Order: sequence, then C-alpha cells, then structure tokens
Amino acid sequence: MRSGAKVAIVGGAFVVVASGVGYGGYNLWSGITGGSGGAVGTSGSESRKTGPVTSEEVTSTAKDFLAAWATGESDRAAQLTNNPVEAGPALLGFREEAKVSAVTITPGAPTGSGSVPFTVKATVTHDGVSKPWTYASELTVVRGLTTGRPLVDWEPAVLHPKLTTKTATLRTGGAKTGEIQAVDRKGRVLTAEKYPSLGPVLAQLRDRYGSTTGGKPGVEVYVDSGEQGVPDTTLLTLAKGEPGRLQTTIDADVQAAAEKAVARYGTASVVAIQPSTGAVRAVANSPANGFNTAFQGKKMPGSTMKIVTAALLLEKGLVKADAVTDCPSEAMYNGRTIRNLDDFSLQGKTFGYAFAMSCNTAFIKKIDDVEDIEGDDFGLAREAREVFGIGLDWKTGIVSEDGSVPEASGAAAAEQYIGQGTVTMNPLNVASITATAKAGEFKQPYLVAADVDNRAFAEAERKLPAQVAKQLREMMRTTATARYGTATDAMASVGGDKGAKTGSAEVDGQGVSDSWFTGFSDDLAAAAFVQGAGHGATAAGPVVAQVLRAG
Repeated sequence: MRSGAKVAIVGGAFVVVASGVGYGGYNLWSGITGGSGGAVGTSGSESRKTGPVTSEEVTSTAKDFLAAWATGESDRAAQLTNNPVEAGPALLGFREEAKVSAVTITPGAPTGSGSVPFTVKATVTHDGVSKPWTYASELTVVRGLTTGRPLVDWEPAVLHPKLTTKTATLRTGGAKTGEIQAVDRKGRVLTAEKYPSLGPVLAQLRDRYGSTTGGKPGVEVYVDSGEQGVPDTTLLTLAKGEPGRLQTTIDADVQAAAEKAVARYGTASVVAIQPSTGAVRAVANSPANGFNTAFQGKKMPGSTMKIVTAALLLEKGLVKADAVTDCPSEAMYNGRTIRNLDDFSLQGKTFGYAFAMSCNTAFIKKIDDVEDIEGDDFGLAREAREVFGIGLDWKTGIVSEDGSVPEASGAAAAEQYIGQGTVTMNPLNVASITATAKAGEFKQPYLVAADVDNRAFAEAERKLPAQVAKQLREMMRTTATARYGTATDAMASVGGDKGAKTGSAEVDGQGVSDSWFTGFSDDLAAAAFVQGAGHGATAAGPVVAQVLRAG
C-alpha cells in the first residue's frame, strides 16, 4: 500500500483514509472489482447475472466505490456506478471544486434494500485555510441493466445529501453574495438556529439582497444550485464575511410562537399578517428546513374559502348576515351532491348562523342565483382576484404562490364555493384573505419593505363595500364567539376583537381531511394548515390561537 492511504477496521466496518492535497493516483487493491469477479474495464468471461444484488455484492461494491472516491480516483469510482458520465465529473469536483484535501469515509451496516449509509469526515483547504467538515450520506447498490454487475445507483445526493438536483454542484470559495444580518421589526437578530423555519427564508433573502445591503462575502463550502432564482446553500464557513443589515417585517415573539405551534405536527404551516399594512409577522413550517409550504403550497383550503364566497353573495345582495337562509343536509348541483358535516341541517336560521356553523349547502344553493343576475357576470374567480388579490403577482421579498381560483362552471363551481376542487391556496393566501376581511381592503403581504429594492406591490381593483366588510367581520366574530360557532373553542384563549373561520379539505387518496383555520385578533390575522389532521378547530385552530396570543 502506498504512502498517504490506509485501511482500518472500526467497529467491524472498513475505513478508507486518503490525505494530501493531491490525494495521490493509486489503488488500494491490485484490481477494484465492483463485486463482479472481474476487474473494471475488462470484458469478463462470466455470464451476465440477474436478480437482486446479494449482500456480499452490496458490501464489496460499496467498499470498492468508497475506496476509489476516498483516494481521489474519480474515474475509477465513476466506473463503479450506473452513470459514469455524470458521476465522474461530480467526484472529480469533490476535490477540485470543493477543495477537499483529505477524507475519511466510514460505512455503516448495509440494509436489506441494498443501501449503505456512510459518514464523510473531510478537511477542506482553500487559500491556506483548512477546516474539518463532517456529514452523512447514503448509497444504494443495484444490478446493472446491461452488464449484470452490481453498481452504485448514481445520484448527486450520494456525494452530499444537499445535492438534490442534477444541476447542483459543490464548490468552495468566495460566496456569490454578501452575508446578511436579518432583523425583525424591532431590530432583533433572526437566525435559523433560533428560528428553524426561517432557514429557507433567510437563504432566499440573502440571495436576493446580499449584494445590496453592504455585506462582504465570506469563504464557504456551498451547493451551487445551477438554477436561476434558486439560492445557493452554505454547508461550511471557512472565513466569515461582514454581514449587511436587512430589516424584515417579522416579529420575533410571534415567530417564536409560530415555530412552537407547528412543531407539534409532522406537516403543518402557519402565517401571520398585520391587516392594516400587509406586513408578515411570522412564517413557520414543520418540517422546519423543508419546502416552504406556508408561502409556496398549493392546497385546497376547504371552508376557509367561504370568506370569499360569502363576500361574493353579500356583494350581489343574495344574502344578508341577519336574514334567514336555507341550509338542508344536502344539495345537488349539476349532478354533484354536496353534504354538510355529519349531514346536519338548519331551519329558520340566518346566513350568519349558517356561516358560523359552516353550512355547505347554504352556499351551494346560491350558485344559480349568482349566475342568473343579468348584466353582472362576475363570479367567484373575479371576486377572489379583484377584491382579495388572489392570483395577482405578489412581490413579498421571497418566492411565493399567490393562490388560484380559476373560472369554473357546473359541478366544479360547486366545489369551488366551499374551497374544494380547483381552488388552491397556502397559509399566506388564507391569512391575507382574513386580513382583507378585517381591514376592508387588500394589502399585499410582504417580508421586506418595497423601497428596499423598489418593488411594485400588487393592488386589488376594488375594496370591499363597507356594508359587506361589516357583515363579513360580524359573521367571523360570531364564528369565534357564539356557543354554536365552529371556532369558539379554539379561539377561547384569544383576546381582543376576534373572528375566525374553520375549514377542512377532503383530498383524494387521503383518509383524513386536511385541517385549516384562520382568524384575527385586533390588528393581527393568521392562517394555519395541518395535513391529514381532520376538522379545522381541532388541529389548525390551536396553532392559529397560539400565534394570535403572541401578537
């Protein structure tokens, strides 16, 4: 064995160590076999094997691949994968672009599916500065389709789990943008360590504002996304830069409450907004470091959509909050039967009472009346867009989806009226709908002030008529305070001028409905989504209540 490399047994697993800036161009064995019995690059005399890989093949192939990788033999390691064309440059870039000067790779026990977890302990050296870097990853051994040889199933994530796309690469050097020190509305520093849900948000803010806030880049190991508009991900900092200060609209107290509230659930999101300005006070997701569902989700919002539908019916004069309306246990529209929860019905009750009880049929029975009004063809899609700003180009400061209520007719329209079918929202959108109802007009949500980069905020075409806004707020207050209101229990601990709306969305193939809830307290509105948690008041409701109490 040559100088600079060694193999050791640690806890029954082999460890491959390579050191020296150049790694060295050598093999640990006279021939790396890939578990096939013939050296790489030979034609082989054995017949092509078929069937699942054996445990021996998994262990042998993983050992050979990791050994070649650790000793810097990127071409040889690539030939032990099922995609050497892509694997080769990526493995070469590990030492040339990521500047890894030494590496120790420790495999774990193989699993029954052919996967082998492993730990990489590396040293990164750049411009005379060295720093240790440790992370875990995993590879899977599969049977080659044409050769029958056991091969590593190549994905960039084998190299590092943060390489989730084919365009992403590892690099070490000066960061593309300066660092930022994001602060909340009172000047308190916001970090991903203290507020985990803000990790992806802060990364986007740095990517967008890092070059304009006066910060100086540091030296980092980072994932270069290779995609326009997708921020790079810092993995290790070798030398810190000087951060520039960026003011956000977040309120650290509300953010802390939001983080704790969603952490109780596997998949949940919440957003809080100030109705009078549109300023976002909190955004939180569980899992914390995953996809920003709170801003970018596209989910059916269930009965929280009835805020918009009620506004439409009130504008057209088809209902009044204090006027009696029909609420049978079921209603049919264009062949689609819509039922109330547990098939309840109401007799002689007002529309405001039906709203507070979340009566589906009270809304469905008005569709024909909406369409029959002569000379006035606006429906739910226009109401959502022109009054509530849904579907406009919101410029929040980070990437956001702005909701969608497409034009619909027939059964699809019936589903839209109660937040099902083709309607898609996220907590940002639903919180904004509630904020609009509370303020009487749409204020585009934002995380960073418009004058920081001269963004033009989206503007709705018209305000809610004063009498419509008044009735809408009263119905939401009733929902949150009356003994029969579906949100009363969840909002019991919330003070101030308060209102709410519950929702649940039935998703195809999902046994339990998604839980939705939205509410306001004084000048704070919030909306939450909890996947597969059932009725809005039981899961999403407590999340919103906890956030509103913090405001």
